[in-house]
Amino acid sequence: MLKTRVMTPDDWDGVAEVWKNHEGTNPVDDSPEGFTKYLRRNPTTSFVAVDDGRIIGTILAGHDGRRGIFHHVSVLPEYQKQGVGKMLVDSAVEALRKEDINKVLIVVFKDNDNGNGFWEHMGFTVREDLYYRNKYINL
Repeated sequence: MLKTRVMTPDDWDGVAEVWKNHEGTNPVDDSPEGFTKYLRRNPTTSFVAVDDGRIIGTILAGHDGRRGIFHHVSVLPEYQKQGVGKMLVDSAVEALRKEDINKVLIVVFKDNDNGNGFWEHMGFTVREDLYYRNKYINL
């Protein structure tokens, strides 16, 4: 039976299995230590999708007090297009709503046609007026 539940640090092995082919992960932030650090800061807003005890999908979701952000929304290929991603997004949106967060964002690679189609279907719009910028500070 498919269900979602709050993600915990004990989920690392199952989450790492889902992420092993996920574009955009990195060995610093997406390590057991980085994963646990994120969940300590955001203990109620990240979720896993589970089928008979097996983690089959993930959504890291957090906020800065004003805006929510989704990271690593990922569903195993054999479970895609079955509503799992929607279940994860709905769970995270509701958790953020309970924390009085009114807007959420996600960064998606331009060439990720499957992902971009999913986010468009979920009602997320593309911001053409922004540049996404980042800088590594601890490498």
